[in-house]
Amino acid sequence: MERCTWASNELNIPYHDSEWGVPVHDDRLLFEFLILEGAQAGLSWDTVLRKREAYRAAFDDFDPAKVARFSDAKLEKLLLNDGIIRNRLKIASARANARAFLAVQKEYGSFDAYIWGFVGGEQIVNQRNGMGDVPAKTEISDAVSKDLKKRGFNFVGSTIMYAFMQATGMVNDHLVSCFRYKEVGITN
Repeated sequence: MERCTWASNELNIPYHDSEWGVPVHDDRLLFEFLILEGAQAGLSWDTVLRKREAYRAAFDDFDPAKVARFSDAKLEKLLLNDGIIRNRLKIASARANARAFLAVQKEYGSFDAYIWGFVGGEQIVNQRNGMGDVPAKTEISDAVSKDLKKRGFNFVGSTIMYAFMQATGMVNDHLVSCFRYKEVGITN
């Protein structure tokens, strides 16, 4: 069975085989990916996968309404949690992003409607033959990043947002030789 070349260990193979690139239309899961992709900045995705369950516990299963109400004391306590990435700015950004996320939900009815609007509600299916064909960012991720920043989101640079788009299936960047390429391309 051929996979994308980055899927190479006990952490990222199950993630690749079951989640990565599958279109996500659930606001809670979109919020989870938004926070985790921001937390990953400058680190490996394996680090985030290793800490994912601890993040779910620490961030109330990524309920944006609960995270938006985190007190400063709660944020300080999270800095002591060795199960998550203990970066003050990243932890604080989770609360700021939750508040901005709720504002987007109020304006658009759902974060899903807002974020998928950048791709016209349809998955972009790319035809990548090798990892060297996969860009770090695109014009669409540039636009998403710019708009999110304008709305008060943090840790949403264009590269982070392209990774978010890949993870949530807004784009199908599985290599054409990967067994998941056709599977996620039809799951829309």
